[in-house]
Amino acid sequence: MDMTGNTILITGGGSGIGRALAEALHARGNKVIVSGRRASALEDVAAANPGIATATLDVADADDIARFAREIVAAHPALNVVLHNAGIMQAEKLVAPGSDLAIGEATIATNLLGPLRLNAALLPHLLARPRAAVLTVSSGLAFVPLTATPTYSATKAAIHSWTQSLRHQLKGTNVEVIEIAPPAVATDLMPGHAENPNSMPLADYIAETLAQLEAGAAENLTERVKFLRFAEARGDYEQVFALLNDGTH
Repeated sequence: MDMTGNTILITGGGSGIGRALAEALHARGNKVIVSGRRASALEDVAAANPGIATATLDVADADDIARFAREIVAAHPALNVVLHNAGIMQAEKLVAPGSDLAIGEATIATNLLGPLRLNAALLPHLLARPRAAVLTVSSGLAFVPLTATPTYSATKAAIHSWTQSLRHQLKGTNVEVIEIAPPAVATDLMPGHAENPNSMPLADYIAETLAQLEAGAAENLTERVKFLRFAEARGDYEQVFALLNDGTH
């Protein structure tokens, strides 16, 4: 992926990793558009970074994605990079009395159906550009699930698999496909993440991620996330699963 001269859409760009990547890519000479549900958060990003554009989008809403795709291409015809970053992460107690599917369904709508729908809406435009890229965001939990967040982990595993298929289907086209798989990062994705000493500092994560983008890696992996990514290949999956979920080896 070229690191400058792009027009980049980042969903979930109002906070966390999305905002940090938006600011870093904007500073490198790209036109950046941040989208999200909360206009106020997007406006804060734009105010702090003159030149960043904003556009509201609810990625869990199929009709809003259709509306957004039409408007974003009209407003930014040079759009050539889409970063599917928007996501939610919530704990679920699947066996709790009265447990329902509200969290699971909302997580699937945002984390999985959102990228699939938006990609379908924007891919024809990207294929018409001289060079383009689709970036998805999975997680280290795509490879070893955190059982406290079962649907989140499952959606990220699905994004990993889907990204591999998309990359293969687009082989030989002008559209590059990159998967970003973060470790736990010090953001507000979930309560406690920002303060957890085991979370990777956001600035360190962004620096390593940008270096991976510059290197052209199809899977963008920080050193920290490789513990989860390659657990099965190393043959210590059960031990890593136990350490992640029970705190034991």
